[in-house]
Amino acid sequence: MILVIGGYAAGKREWVSRQLGYPQAQMSDCAEDKVPVFYGLESQAERFLKDPKPLLQKKVVICCEVGCGVVPLAADERARRESVGKLCQLLARQADCVVRVICGVGQPIKGAF
Repeated sequence: MILVIGGYAAGKREWVSRQLGYPQAQMSDCAEDKVPVFYGLESQAERFLKDPKPLLQKKVVICCEVGCGVVPLAADERARRESVGKLCQLLARQADCVVRVICGVGQPIKGAF
């Protein structure tokens, strides 16, 4: 599995299409869909902390970074941010490759794509 992270509108999905060859039709924000690429992890992290298995079966998992910037005032938003961070750590340990996309450019953090 390849974990792709980066800021909002950093070009993560476009990078996955261009560099890894997965068209938009092979991407979904529903982990149960039978497509190789899952995106939108940041909005569903709490669900997958309990059982990350569906994500580990994907070829590519895409997540917006939420840990940079101003710490949210609301406790529930801080908890969500923490869940995303914990899940990304878990996935990064299991991933063959971790790529950070900035301005549409992928930088490998772990492994090679």
